[in-house]
Amino acid sequence: MGLNERSQVAFILSLIGGILMLLGGGVSSMWFMFGGLGMGSVMSGFGGMMGGFQGVMGSLGIPFGFMSGFFLIGLVSGVMVTLGAVMLNARPSEHTAWSMIILVFSVISLLGMGGFLVSAILGIVGGALAISWKPT
Repeated sequence: MGLNERSQVAFILSLIGGILMLLGGGVSSMWFMFGGLGMGSVMSGFGGMMGGFQGVMGSLGIPFGFMSGFFLIGLVSGVMVTLGAVMLNARPSEHTAWSMIILVFSVISLLGMGGFLVSAILGIVGGALAISWKPT
């Protein structure tokens, strides 16, 4: 694999990972938010008296805003990984900075439920390839 090919592979993997993070975070947040409002989806009717999960033992104290914060982290991670991939392709001389942004936000997306596991793996692999790439 040539040097320029490694740059393109890093860009493509990071871009696909970022788009999947955006899709996963958006779908998850819409599913959770609209389900919490009782619109007939999977989560309808689970709102407790204080806005938390109403289980058999009462409210567990997990407010719906807390979970939507995790999905927001996933959306922000998707935006940053996608931006990092685009800038990696546009400014190859700054590949170290953009690849670090891709790596950091790919790892953060694992914590923030921002997408599928494969999106974080694609972002991590793409960021690692971008770090190891030496522009000519």
